[in-house]
Amino acid sequence: MNLPKFLLADNSEHPEDIFVLHTEYPRFLINFKDDEIEWFEDLSNENEQDLANELEGLIEAAGLFYDAEMEGLD
Repeated sequence: MNLPKFLLADNSEHPEDIFVLHTEYPRFLINFKDDEIEWFEDLSNENEQDLANELEGLIEAAGLFYDAEMEGLD
């Protein structure tokens, strides 16, 4: 199966929260209600500076994806 890079997610147990799931390495789930991030990968062996730069870009891309999806719902 070919998954999209980002997916929107919600959960009835958390009705006020809206999540974006990043499906490629490093996989993560970000809650846009409070910007909390849950990582699904062990990133402890990565180069810290390279990882910080990559993660900053991925989190920004997740935000842009979320904004575009929300605009499409209007």
